[in-house]
Amino acid sequence: MVMLAVVPASAKVKKVVAESVPAPTMDNVLTEQEQREGWQLLWDGKTTNGWRGAKLQTFPEKGWRIEDGILKVEKANGAESGNGGDIVTEKNYHNFILKVDFKITEGANSGIKYFVDPDMNLGEGSAIGCEFQILDDLRHPDAKLGVKGNRKLGSLYDLIPAPEQKPFDITTWNTAMVIVQGKHVEHWLNGMKLLEYERNTQEWNALVAYSKYKNWPDFGNRDGRILLQDHGDEVWYKNVKIKEL
Repeated sequence: MVMLAVVPASAKVKKVVAESVPAPTMDNVLTEQEQREGWQLLWDGKTTNGWRGAKLQTFPEKGWRIEDGILKVEKANGAESGNGGDIVTEKNYHNFILKVDFKITEGANSGIKYFVDPDMNLGEGSAIGCEFQILDDLRHPDAKLGVKGNRKLGSLYDLIPAPEQKPFDITTWNTAMVIVQGKHVEHWLNGMKLLEYERNTQEWNALVAYSKYKNWPDFGNRDGRILLQDHGDEVWYKNVKIKEL
């Protein structure tokens, strides 16, 4: 297994995190400060505007539910994209900070993907993209698969593991954050940086070549859409916000 070396974060990235991450506020609402800083709501908390099925031209008719300002993936049989299917944004994103609040039920599996090309996989299973894994590490069998924990919560799924010790509470809401500036990408969970990597490099391509994504051309090296995953388990999302850099 080829492992990717940890890349020091640039001063520019650190400054972006320090100055641009919005403080807690009302659900699915931007404060005046957030608006000045360029944050946008990716989901308005009420409608399906801005989203569609990854393999559909419209929002799925089943499998997803909006309730009290929460976007819920409904419980099914645990299959990957086997109920309502994944949902994706209607536009692509290049450099950005993505921030998503999530809450999972016991034994649940889901994911937040980015650099997604909905046309890359039109067959069964989930749409293809880099994934911030959302998982109950203690109860879901996927946590024991992969290499060195690279399928656990916060990991870059099947590629780079998140630390074993990380701030997470299954009984409450948690916040995932992904930062992309050019080749540099970071995963954060509840204010803690879990991992960082450089894409579109020789090391990155070697890492992909030893993963489940090895047969997908130019994986992770192109811009794409944001995706929320249906994995047949009940998972809740809210406060889906993005700041383009």
